[in-house]
Amino acid sequence: MGTYMICGILIIVIVAALLGSRKHFKGEGGCCGGGGDVKIKPKHLDTIVATKKLHIEGMSCVNCQNRIENALNGMAQVNAKASFKKGEAIVKLGADVPEEELCEAVEKLGYKVTSIELM
Repeated sequence: MGTYMICGILIIVIVAALLGSRKHFKGEGGCCGGGGDVKIKPKHLDTIVATKKLHIEGMSCVNCQNRIENALNGMAQVNAKASFKKGEAIVKLGADVPEEELCEAVEKLGYKVTSIELM
């Protein structure tokens, strides 16, 4: 009888844990600090001098994506759109911004830029 009660309690705990993790498994959880709802609006650039694709390791949810977009869009003459599913950020530049500055903005957050591709 006691074994059945313990098994029942364990099943209830496991089901509750899975239900609570559902948002995270969909990529909507706050695994990297939460608060991913506030986004810096990307700047409108009058002229685009270059478009670059940053390949980024470590993004695992929408919150990660938003953090990277905020960091890049907070820079002067940068308009960025990140995708955690693709592991990349498309960055439009309105001026010549050194690649090192783009990498530094992303890597300060704890992600790794593995390569940069000119588009």
